[in-house]
Amino acid sequence: MPKTGKNDHARKDELPSTLQRSEQKAQDTFAKTYDSALESYDNDESRAARAAYASLKHSYEKVGDHWEPKEKRGPSDKRAAEGVDSAQPTAGGVDANASKEHLYRRAQELDIDGRSKMTKDELVKALQKANDAATRKARGD
Repeated sequence: MPKTGKNDHARKDELPSTLQRSEQKAQDTFAKTYDSALESYDNDESRAARAAYASLKHSYEKVGDHWEPKEKRGPSDKRAAEGVDSAQPTAGGVDANASKEHLYRRAQELDIDGRSKMTKDELVKALQKANDAATRKARGD
């Protein structure tokens, strides 16, 4: 089902819940990419969703239960940089290519314990875990 409506904006009720709680531009980025990919990939919804998330992650990072603009556009992790055939794990929307200082500030926002002693990789994993927990809580899971 198309994610954009007649007004060329995302249909909020068709979007994943994390995007429903995000700004309009993030919603539109996901929806337009999804619709274009759905057409290109012969209605393969799974592949269209992967393409839409990949597009979204170039400009946005997941913060808690929603998406916020990144400081710098570009791939969010090694998997995104290497492409669809990469064996690297995804960072789940965390901007793993951001500076350690940026990741630390995000960890502060999410009140992650022990953040001051964490390495960059540990901050990425902790942010992923905190984001997942915030999303589950927002969904009522």
